[in-house]
Amino acid sequence: MAAIALVDCNNFFVSCERVFNPGLNGKPVVVLSNNDGCVVARSNEAKALGVRMAQPWFEVQALARRHGIIAQSSNYELYADMSNRVMAILATFSPQQEVYSIDECFLDLAGLEHRNLTRYCQEIRQTVRRYTGLPVCVGIASSKTLAKLANHLAKITPQFEGVCDFNAMDAGPCQAFLKAIDVGETWGVGRRLAPRLHALDIKAVADLQAADPDYIRSQFGVTLEKTVRELKGTACIGLHDLSEPRKQIISSRSFGIPVTSLEDLSESVTLYVGRAAEKLRRQRSYAGMLQVYIRTSPFIEWEKRYSASMLVPLVSPSDDTRLLVKAAHAGLERIYKAGYRYQKAGIVLSELVSAEGLQHDLFGEVQTDAKSSRLMGVMDQINRVMGRQTLTLAAEGIYQPWRMKQGNRSPGYTTRWDQLAEV
Repeated sequence: MAAIALVDCNNFFVSCERVFNPGLNGKPVVVLSNNDGCVVARSNEAKALGVRMAQPWFEVQALARRHGIIAQSSNYELYADMSNRVMAILATFSPQQEVYSIDECFLDLAGLEHRNLTRYCQEIRQTVRRYTGLPVCVGIASSKTLAKLANHLAKITPQFEGVCDFNAMDAGPCQAFLKAIDVGETWGVGRRLAPRLHALDIKAVADLQAADPDYIRSQFGVTLEKTVRELKGTACIGLHDLSEPRKQIISSRSFGIPVTSLEDLSESVTLYVGRAAEKLRRQRSYAGMLQVYIRTSPFIEWEKRYSASMLVPLVSPSDDTRLLVKAAHAGLERIYKAGYRYQKAGIVLSELVSAEGLQHDLFGEVQTDAKSSRLMGVMDQINRVMGRQTLTLAAEGIYQPWRMKQGNRSPGYTTRWDQLAEV
């Protein structure tokens, strides 16, 4: 029998904040999105008070004053660094690892059953906690979908002590647990498909598990059919060492204050292109098309509204930040209109091709491509070692008054020398 483990960090963003600020332990804590807009992470104490995921912060403030809810601005550099540390530790426990998200990964534990997988995964939890201070839970099963559900139970059921192994569980208790979980908790179902399944009297995970895969395929397609087969214990979704390269890369942010000038918009677009280009080079891809867009706030009724976008094709696919910025500025100048208070801008890189499939421009200079590659490589290396945006294009500007609000952002405890925790 296959043995797949899903390891998931508990309330990851909040837990990262608590590692370096133990005073937050036991208190209701939320982490907010860009510009401190919405709740993107909640401690168990905040969940118990009724704070919803993605709830706008202004709706929570009265509740926060009554119960002392602490709000932290998102610190993505810290979370990414802590995630890398956790994933490096987890990689030592399995010959095959698939990083699924910033706080989750799958491990292939086949061949390790002789070690008692429950105890082995308790060792995983203890090691991660000892080396990083972060709590994790583990779900074990014969398929990814079942492992996800086992992890869900490991989090909410104290008797499992953070590790739930469906493979080691008798059929009766396992069915009882699956009957108690709403079908919407199933990986790949969610809020969109759950109402349609409820209408077919498929309300619990056990109901979907018992469904006919062919019927589900006729009603919902092949993806949900695979989910049913996975619930029956047949692994249909394999582990991959690396995720497939993205087909497009998006970089955008809302501004901390409204922006009116083309100069400020150009600076912000330059920043977003730089971040997207780093991701592009990291997956060894080149972009053949760039889209730039700007918009005013859709929520302020008394202001004039305007939104526009433009696609800018590149003569030859490129990963050079300078060329991509040039294309973005050309598109921005075409769509910009004076007299508006812009609330957001962004860029999309598309028509991505791999390095192996890159075709150079017939009239281009290969030597220029080589110089560009070396320059971008040096730039990325400096920013990896010295911290993000240590080296940037001058077109990003210096003061950047439009940058997003992060009034309660914690220090870069692990990413900035000048912000190391002092003991």
